Amino acid sequence: MRSPLMRRLGVGAVLALALFGTAPTASAVDPAPAELTFATDTATTTPGGTVNLSMTITNHKTYDIWFVYQTIDPTYLTTQRPDLKYSFTGCSLATATGSTPCSGTGPANLGGNYGTTVPPGQSRTVTLALTVAADSGCNGNIGFYSYFYAEFSDSTNLSGGPVYTPETRVLCA
Repeated sequence: MRSPLMRRLGVGAVLALALFGTAPTASAVDPAPAELTFATDTATTTPGGTVNLSMTITNHKTYDIWFVYQTIDPTYLTTQRPDLKYSFTGCSLATATGSTPCSGTGPANLGGNYGTTVPPGQSRTVTLALTVAADSGCNGNIGFYSYFYAEFSDSTNLSGGPVYTPETRVLCA
């Protein structure tokens, strides 16, 4: 007499082989439809100094990015140092003809600063000027994180984040 357990295992093994044994092999991973990256022009500054924080959104999709919404907030460790005093004092969008001022530098809706559309395969870079107050504490790191939402001309969208900025160390002079 055959065991019902063996019969079930046999059917399971055949199904597993059919599903997984003939599965296509892994190939190169497609890039994300869009990606947000950050860079700073320096890793350190002193009280009273300014650091340029560049944000670049890249469109890897075959459709235009029509709309971007982005937030930027200090990291938890940055908020735990109340002696670190800083603010965003300027914003510019890099264009083919030079830089142009942004529409705003608040902690929300930075996406509008990237310009109208980002064509397939292209990027837009926005640079925020981060100024450390002259009476700021030192020997601490200032860092931010960001979430973004992008809409494409094919009616799809993408939510991403958190994306972390490089930290800037505020040194004593």
